[in-house]
Amino acid sequence: MLLIYSAENDWTEDERRACMIESMGICEELAECGTWIDSAPLHPVSTSTTVRVREGSCEVTDGPFAETIEQLGGYYIIDVKDQQEAIDIASRLPPAKKGTVEIRRLTELSGELSLPPSQAPAWKEGQAGSLNEGKDYLLMLFSEEGVWQPEEHAIALNESVDLCHELDRCGQYRSASPLEPASSAVCVRVRRNECEVTDGPYPETKEQLAGYFLVHASDLNQAISIASRIPATTRGTTEIRPLFPLPTVNTSSASAN
Repeated sequence: MLLIYSAENDWTEDERRACMIESMGICEELAECGTWIDSAPLHPVSTSTTVRVREGSCEVTDGPFAETIEQLGGYYIIDVKDQQEAIDIASRLPPAKKGTVEIRRLTELSGELSLPPSQAPAWKEGQAGSLNEGKDYLLMLFSEEGVWQPEEHAIALNESVDLCHELDRCGQYRSASPLEPASSAVCVRVRRNECEVTDGPYPETKEQLAGYFLVHASDLNQAISIASRIPATTRGTTEIRPLFPLPTVNTSSASAN
C-alpha cells in the first residue's frame, strides 16, 4: 500500500488536476502489467472525522487523527514482487516530488480467515447514484503497536473479518486489510530528480496506521456507525475520509494529440 502525503496548500487547483491525470496514466500502465489493484485521492483533510470508542461510548470529533503539515491525500494498492519494485513505482508518482510516499505491506490473513472479494468504488463503476446515492469512505485505523495481546488481537481480527462479510452482504464493503507493523515502513521522496529512501513511517506518531476499511455509506453518520463497530476503534482511533472523484479525461482528444 502506497500512502501519499503532501501539504494541501502546496498545490494549485490546476496542478492538482494535472497530478491526478498523470497519476491515472500511471495506474492504467500498472493495470496493463497486472500490478495495479486500487487507488484513489481523498477529499481535503478539512473533511476528516475521527472516531474513538471508550467504555462503550462513541466519541466523534472533526479533523484528522494527526495534525501534521503533510496530510494523507490518497493511496495506491499494488501487487509487486518486492519492496524495490514498490519504491520504483512510488518514485514515479507526481506527489513524491512535493510530498512523501509511505510504503506499507498488507498483512496476509492466515488459517481459515478470508475477506470478501474487493469491490470497485461505485463512482469508478459509473454507478455513483445507484447504491443509496452515498459515498465511498476510507476508514483508517490508527493504534499503538503492542496495544493488543496476541490472543486479544486474534479475537479482534476475527470480529473485523466478520464485519467485512456483514458489510459485503449489505453492499457496503469495498476492501479492507491489516498492515504490517509501522517499523517495516519505507518512505520515498523525489527531490531535484534524486530518489530519497528512508526507513520508518510518516509521520512519527505514537499511534500508527494499522489497517483500513474502504466502505460505501449513505452518509457520514453511517460511516461513523461502521467505524464504531470496528474492534480497533476501541483501543485506537479511526479517521474517516471520503474518496475524491477523479477528473474526467477526454481520451479521444488526448489520443488525437
